[in-house]
Amino acid sequence: MNYFLDQIPERTQKPRQVGVTMAMDKGLSLREVEDFVSVCGEYVDLVKFGWGTSFVTPNLKDKIKIYKEAGIPVYFGGTLFEAFIVRGKFDDYIKVLDKYGLEYAEVSDGSIELDHDIKCDYIQKLAKRVTVLSEVGSKDVEKIIPPVEWIRLMQAELDAGAWKVIGEARESGNVGLFRSTGEVRSGLVQEILTKIPFENIIWEAPQKAQQVWFIKLLGSNVNLGNIAPNEVIPLETIRIGLRGDTFSVFLDKH
Repeated sequence: MNYFLDQIPERTQKPRQVGVTMAMDKGLSLREVEDFVSVCGEYVDLVKFGWGTSFVTPNLKDKIKIYKEAGIPVYFGGTLFEAFIVRGKFDDYIKVLDKYGLEYAEVSDGSIELDHDIKCDYIQKLAKRVTVLSEVGSKDVEKIIPPVEWIRLMQAELDAGAWKVIGEARESGNVGLFRSTGEVRSGLVQEILTKIPFENIIWEAPQKAQQVWFIKLLGSNVNLGNIAPNEVIPLETIRIGLRGDTFSVFLDKH
């Protein structure tokens, strides 16, 4: 930090197991990535190339190299995994991971219908090669999954070898964990937390109000994902009580 201030909550240090910030790269240029990591590298633990953007991104290997040299692992969005699976090309997906030297992969079924046992089998196979993040929830706003089912799916995917499970929200933050207005389905989150430790979940929370809600509920070191690159520094200030939304949360009232 640039200067001393007391009553700042302690943040975990990289490489983090909790307090993870996952940022979403939706098409940054090489120069933008260089600028991004120079400012935010200390606060970013993972970068996801959103949905299938890696398929059309120019200079992909060069971009991955910049992130790797900054000590930030990258992975392709779960929608790309689904695009290979729906075409029956799982082995080709593995080849793509190997081609780009990726050490993380996301398994999801938000856009396709996939038997859950088969999804867990993919997790098991990938976990032998890379660190797996698995996403639970649907991108279909009309599909409401009851809390007991979220819990069952999350636990099964952790048991299959996922490092973390991701609570679906899309990059807009208006499905899955959230209502169409962006409001948190608080009852759902509270129910999930009765069975799944918060350390094992990355909550997709692209909107500031959502980030504030989770930090107030679970503290500075909650895992948050789908953070826009220009929101990483603002998020870090929310985590430590240096933005108005959480200003008084971490102060010693005595």
